[in-house]
Amino acid sequence: MVRYLPDPTNPPAGFDERTAVVWVHGMTDYFFQEHVARRLHAEGYAFYAVDLRKCGRAHRPGQSRHDARDMADYESDLDAAASLVLARHPRLVPLAHSTGGLIVPLWLRSLTDRDPGLAARVAGLVLNSPWLDIQFPEPTRSAARALAKGAGRLRPELALPMKESSCYADTLHVSRHGEWDYSLELKPPGGVTKRAGWLRAVVEGHDRVHEGLGLKVPILTLCSDRSILRKPYSADSHEADTVLDVEQITAAAPKLGPHSAIRRIPGALHDVFLSKEPAREEALEATLEFLARLGD
Repeated sequence: MVRYLPDPTNPPAGFDERTAVVWVHGMTDYFFQEHVARRLHAEGYAFYAVDLRKCGRAHRPGQSRHDARDMADYESDLDAAASLVLARHPRLVPLAHSTGGLIVPLWLRSLTDRDPGLAARVAGLVLNSPWLDIQFPEPTRSAARALAKGAGRLRPELALPMKESSCYADTLHVSRHGEWDYSLELKPPGGVTKRAGWLRAVVEGHDRVHEGLGLKVPILTLCSDRSILRKPYSADSHEADTVLDVEQITAAAPKLGPHSAIRRIPGALHDVFLSKEPAREEALEATLEFLARLGD
């Protein structure tokens, strides 16, 4: 877990009274979006980020990167992160991206049942292009979901022939066509090995979302206004989600809870905070407006 402070030895006055924003990354990902941390800190929020087990900086030798058999596997990580943050700050707001945007709502639903007192201090959720469905059209989508459940049950360790397109990395990394200088070891362009048991866990998480989670907190879902999927890199790739289907995101997001708002940002990337301007600024402003509405 990391925390942003310009001077770690001298926190600003009133730092402990700030609402804490906790960033949770996606698949094949880790926290490197320091510009988001700087901005939210400057606007009066405490900023933290967690790399989940087997992911990013938390990966240990011999572990399968990002591998899990149940999205609930991450509950203890998030419980620990929330407890650590709330020992210092009055409340927190998770800001979760992609697969993290699936993991975190499921965690909060579970936490509400397991520890209502801790859950009551989660003031809201910001979801950055959450992964809430398998990004294929029908009938491929239904077939993929059924295959994932069957293979994941019978052969959970089976390595899937799923190689990520390099298109998204082409739009991001400074060595390609992007502006971001992140670790290609922690966020490899071709992704990491995905196993049948992991995909089954994801699909079962999607099922729970589609049934309705009934979260009571305000939720802001940010995403692009369009997707370009399964296409090679082009200039248009810089102004669309090339990973997930934004129509699926906007269809599923209201099922998270009754206080769910959606902001579609023209020209945004999959991680809306890594978009070109003006989409990046719109994502930051939308987040700050949402946080301000939560009050103190």
